[in-house]
Amino acid sequence: MELLILSIFTFFFLSRAQLPGTWDLLVPNAGISSMHTAVTRFNTVVLLDRTNTGPSRKMLRKGHCRLDPHDAVLKRDCYAHSVLLDLQTNQIRPLMILTDTWCSSGQFLHDGTLLQTGGDLDGFKKIRKFDPCDINGSCDWVELDDVELSEGRWYASNQILPDGSVIIIGGRGANTVEYYPPRNGAVLFPFLADVEDKQMDNLYPYVHLLPNGKLFVFANNKAVLFDHETNKVVKGYPPLDGGPRNYPSAGSSVMLALEGDYSTAVIVICGGAQYGAFIERSTDTPAHGSCGRIVATSPDPIWEMEDMPFGRIMGDMVMLPTGDALVINGAQAGTQGFEMASNPCLYPLLYRPGQPVGLRFMTLNPGTVPRLYHSTANLLPDGRVLVAGSNPHFFYKFEAEFPTELRIEAFSPEYLSPDRANLRPVIEEIPDTVRFGEAFDVFVSVTLPVVGLVEVNFASAPFATHSFSQGQRLVKLTITPSVPDSGNRYKIGCNAPPNGAVAPPGYYMVFAVNQGVPSVARWVQLVA
Repeated sequence: MELLILSIFTFFFLSRAQLPGTWDLLVPNAGISSMHTAVTRFNTVVLLDRTNTGPSRKMLRKGHCRLDPHDAVLKRDCYAHSVLLDLQTNQIRPLMILTDTWCSSGQFLHDGTLLQTGGDLDGFKKIRKFDPCDINGSCDWVELDDVELSEGRWYASNQILPDGSVIIIGGRGANTVEYYPPRNGAVLFPFLADVEDKQMDNLYPYVHLLPNGKLFVFANNKAVLFDHETNKVVKGYPPLDGGPRNYPSAGSSVMLALEGDYSTAVIVICGGAQYGAFIERSTDTPAHGSCGRIVATSPDPIWEMEDMPFGRIMGDMVMLPTGDALVINGAQAGTQGFEMASNPCLYPLLYRPGQPVGLRFMTLNPGTVPRLYHSTANLLPDGRVLVAGSNPHFFYKFEAEFPTELRIEAFSPEYLSPDRANLRPVIEEIPDTVRFGEAFDVFVSVTLPVVGLVEVNFASAPFATHSFSQGQRLVKLTITPSVPDSGNRYKIGCNAPPNGAVAPPGYYMVFAVNQGVPSVARWVQLVA
């Protein structure tokens, strides 16, 4: 017993410097609290809140006020509810969004345009686009008037498909799927109705495009394999123990890195609230910390269970360039919803897929800023993770135990520590565009001699919201061993992903990874 007490004491009183990873404050006041976040190929970040929050802390450009006679707070709204962050300067530029984006969904299209769909009120059936530009541009949101969603989508999930189209799945009261560009309207998806319970728990379903072209769709505690070409469920999976996992009981989910012959896809789902916490508005019901891991492509899949060091709801799982996953943000008690959680979980975790059960989680250096409901986390091209948002209140509220959060931070995993700088590769040459299956060369430089393989990995830029990064994937390319070119420069022979099921067309952050240390990514467009 004395040894156990000593171990617990040692863990909780370790100095911050003794745990891996570091934190940096990038922006002390972004002007808005980001409910939805996406990184663009111009190394800018789109941050997006809802429009009916009342005054934000960032003004729109003069003469660009939003007029909405139905807004309960501001009929003439001159405040920004979306901003663009330039990662080079950390400067913020206001963007103008016209319709309500509360709990909406999104996905980058094959040409790098951000598709944004749904929301509440006047945004319920709305389709919007953001075509990114460089830091000197004036790009802004465009609300499409010639097309709308077939069914209103509030709390839906989007996923780009192998042909570059996007499927939009579910939403509150919407047990259907539809597509962009539009196909034949909304199609019934009875699975979502089957898994709905008294507190819903089927919202923001976890959607992963498998390398066989089918979709793994998880809601509440169950999953199916969905064929988007026939709009049919072709397989059911065993239930996942541990209670509901989706909104409003949200844990989080990732598909692990695709590699080798790309025939295997592994899904991990971690955390969640206890059933009933949402109905009872219980802020102190402990979250559970169980994780399920399943080979979604197996003919006889089963869930492998393990526990995180902490119970956690509203955590964000971010795939790192190395193939590890970061678990960050969230709370240890309560549920999703306004003012319905407590006990912030400040400790990030590193999930190491290659380790045996029981050894996969490593506790990292804690942050100091609670990131609860409506917070986000996104991988950046330099290997850091951008952390933004947290507004557990209906409006902006700064005098509270957990206030509306306008600060933007970056978490640097241990691979960016100074003692590994000599291992960090620099991508010197890489094509701007590659085709499916194309052989191409990447040239990198490394300060110390290369030992072993230098990986070349494609990381997508997902749309992060409500503890799930829509469209997130990491693809490890098949490569040949690096060959010395000149001095400390090496050539790596690479084969692009073979098809759109392995990696849908679009822009990817491409990292070279040397002994677990990633380069700064270069953006590459993958085309058919």
